[in-house]
Amino acid sequence: MTRLPFRPEFADEVPYGAPQLDVPVALNVNENPYPPDADLLADIARAAGEAASRLNRYPDRDFVALRQDLADYLAEESGVRVPAAQIWAANGSNEIMLHLLQAFAGPGRTVLSFAPTYSMYPEYARDTFSRWVVGPRREDFSIDVQAAREAIARERPAVILLASPNNPTGTALARGELEGILDAAAASGPEDGSSERPSSLVVVDEAYAEFRRDGTPSALELLARYPHAVVTRTMSKAFGAAALRLGYLAASREVVDAVTVVRLPYHLSAVTQAVARVALAHREPLRRQVAQIRMARDALAQELRDRGLRVAPSDANFLLFGTFPDRHAVWQALLERGVLIREVGPEGWLRVSIGTPEENAAFLAALGEAM
Repeated sequence: MTRLPFRPEFADEVPYGAPQLDVPVALNVNENPYPPDADLLADIARAAGEAASRLNRYPDRDFVALRQDLADYLAEESGVRVPAAQIWAANGSNEIMLHLLQAFAGPGRTVLSFAPTYSMYPEYARDTFSRWVVGPRREDFSIDVQAAREAIARERPAVILLASPNNPTGTALARGELEGILDAAAASGPEDGSSERPSSLVVVDEAYAEFRRDGTPSALELLARYPHAVVTRTMSKAFGAAALRLGYLAASREVVDAVTVVRLPYHLSAVTQAVARVALAHREPLRRQVAQIRMARDALAQELRDRGLRVAPSDANFLLFGTFPDRHAVWQALLERGVLIREVGPEGWLRVSIGTPEENAAFLAALGEAM
């Protein structure tokens, strides 16, 4: 029998992925529950058709028009104008993260984060031969800035990954927390042979930023002051475009220039570029959906608390709730009633995505029976 030269460090690894089960109510992967409306679908069909008419040609390698549209959207959404040249996009924020670690981490370098957090982060580190180090969060899932400073000074990371709002907890970082970590990272990077130590790259993953509560800041507001900061976003969540696979970042021109070195040629298809631009042009109805989801999240959080459960404060489109002596039993009981949520995060907690009113009601009814 032929034996393949599979990398030995992958021998016991399994592919990442949440359960994909055919159930009436799927609230496990933080999707926008509302499909595209008819107007958006019609415009997508036209744009995709136009792009398809040129499939024999390579797409715009630098997707200039899309980057300008993303810059305009961020200026409108956050009040921060980032030049289009400081925007970069890829096939989902997963590829954005991989680009960043390929360019700035790697063998002999460390990637630092604070758990619990997004379960793909250690896989990005593994796949780029980077050392993965994780520090703890407080009981309320916030980050102890002093402890973070000590970890940064001790580990000298090349890259620091901070999800805000955090997945799976939903908690967002306060401005003071972000500033404290960015200040600590200003000259904390790995030795590279130069007389001046580089900064650690601080990546603030804002995949769920559009769902944040009023008064919760975006790290985009700090980019001008901190050239070693990067803010990543996605169109998967607020734009209801999880199947599109479009993630992007805003950062200094130096960061963008660095990731262009490691990207694959023509990595963003013409169809992806065209459909993303159409979705951005339809952002007003999508913004109303986001407002609906935020209200539903807050109402669901209150209902869970009224039932005697703990709920982590959320700025995302999901809730982490608990705690249960046997969370798997509760998860299984929900599944048996046709409701799929996520068994993830600290022991005793479960995570539910915000669905349509009907899906949320079905979840609550099933949870009442499961408990």
